[in-house]
Amino acid sequence: RNITFAHERKGVRDKQTLDEIVETSLKQAGLWDQVKDDLHKSAFTLSGGQQQRLCIARAIAVKPRILLMDEPAASLDPLATMQLEETMFELKENYSIIIVTHNMQQAARASDYTAFFYLGDLIEYDKTKKIFQDAALQSTSDYVSGRFG
Repeated sequence: RNITFAHERKGVRDKQTLDEIVETSLKQAGLWDQVKDDLHKSAFTLSGGQQQRLCIARAIAVKPRILLMDEPAASLDPLATMQLEETMFELKENYSIIIVTHNMQQAARASDYTAFFYLGDLIEYDKTKKIFQDAALQSTSDYVSGRFG
């Protein structure tokens, strides 16, 4: 129900359709193999990384054009973060993904383009490689290298 809630609210009642939505969404979120035998358990029984991927499954169940992820790896251990980033790499084939992160290493690994905001203003936007290796502005270079922020 965590994943089918929006569809049920729109009137979808066919069990086979709902089951297909659940399976497809969980597979795309990289979670199906871990939870397929316990689909009726509470989400609170899942690890932090699994809960993050469940949130992704719930979001993609409605087939959005854009996924917005705010600090998607916050409080996750390195293994769960790696699994989450692998899921994001697979999803970016079908979705535009915008992530907000303070983790510069994750931004460098997981994005094609990077925007640097400071105090609510857009300071610089470019391909991630350019931002991290040859930023146009010193303030951007200082931030991504950890010299301030």
